[in-house]
Amino acid sequence: MARQSTFVIIKPDAFAAGHVGHILSRYEEAGLVPMRLEVWHVPAELADRHYAEHLDRDYYAGLREFITSGPLVACELVGEGAIELVRTLNGAKNPAEAEPGTIRADYGTSIRRNAVHASDSPESAARELALWFGNEEN
Repeated sequence: MARQSTFVIIKPDAFAAGHVGHILSRYEEAGLVPMRLEVWHVPAELADRHYAEHLDRDYYAGLREFITSGPLVACELVGEGAIELVRTLNGAKNPAEAEPGTIRADYGTSIRRNAVHASDSPESAARELALWFGNEEN
């Protein structure tokens, strides 16, 4: 498997609950290296760009309100098969459906307040890393 970079957000719910260190430890224990970490208070405009494909959805206003509600941590994680590995460690988006021992099963409370976001493909990782850490093409 190839060495990859992926993008992760440790969301405001996990930040407020004091789970940032626990979550980062899980990624590190799985062999991933945090290359960039930054605490953000996300402006609405960045939320809109990050979640551009959701702007017209009924649930977007609540999603935007949540992601801008408090500090979060944006991360670049690097390692072998990082994208798939992070998504496996995170578990299903709905914590009630996530496998026991996954980040979302342990720290999430609902589909929206599910502790973490992760890129789902090399293309989304590249776009999200550029958006959050610079070098954005568009």
